[in-house]
Amino acid sequence: MSSQEIIKIEDDFTLIRFQNDSTESFNAQREVSSGLIQFHFGLKGSAKFIFNQGNYSLELKEEKSLLLYNPQKELPLNLELAPNSWVISVIISIKKFHALFSTEADYITFLSGDNKDKKYYNEGKISPSMAIVLSQLFHYNLHPSIKNLYYKGKGYELLSLYFNRTEDPNAEQCPFLIDEDNVMKIRKAKEIIIANMAEPPGLQELADEIGLNLKKLKMGFKQIYGDTVYGFLFDYKMDFARKLLDSGSYNVNEVGLKIGYSTGSHFIAAFKKKFATTPKKYLMSINPNT
Repeated sequence: MSSQEIIKIEDDFTLIRFQNDSTESFNAQREVSSGLIQFHFGLKGSAKFIFNQGNYSLELKEEKSLLLYNPQKELPLNLELAPNSWVISVIISIKKFHALFSTEADYITFLSGDNKDKKYYNEGKISPSMAIVLSQLFHYNLHPSIKNLYYKGKGYELLSLYFNRTEDPNAEQCPFLIDEDNVMKIRKAKEIIIANMAEPPGLQELADEIGLNLKKLKMGFKQIYGDTVYGFLFDYKMDFARKLLDSGSYNVNEVGLKIGYSTGSHFIAAFKKKFATTPKKYLMSINPNT
């Protein structure tokens, strides 16, 4: 099954969901006039944006984002979506976008006076909090009458998170993070807790393992990932659990055990805290025949 759903949030502000769950590539085309900024987010699989009648292309990989803007010429959207791939695109006019950040224009690199008439391209990573919003845009169970309002809120939330520097590993708001060695240690801490999410180490044990004191671990982790160590791990585990449920290969109890919950009731309570629904109801919402 392949589809593109176009949601007009407001004038000059459109959100598009591209979903290809088939075993074949899926092509989607859409005219995009000049003066519109394109944000593309790869949730799953991979995609390719094709320009100049196929002479030039840009790849969008899983957990990556692309920002495209060219005030001099139109950049029509010509997307080749690989099998089992999902992409979300946000297209907004420069006028509307500038109005959102008018008091903070210097904060957004390509809105500076020197750059406003230049083309702009940026590839980045999808942060953990952006990943949650993007997944919510694919997994929702709402009455159709409030769907547009929901998308509108999520569209604005996504833009604000895209420009949220607190999740930028290169942010220098915290003095010790200027040290690249410390940044690498914090990233190692993240990899350790993800690799051991069913039985994560204690904070002191984690600090010892990466070679930072406890205070720097806690402060640095919050600085880079925008959450506490265990707050980040909880979000990661819940999103991982949702992906396992999506696969259709595991029942609720099996998923709970895989991410470290010894009893089904504890997993159900945690999942409900995160997604405001139980794993069973979630499964029914994505597959009514379950």
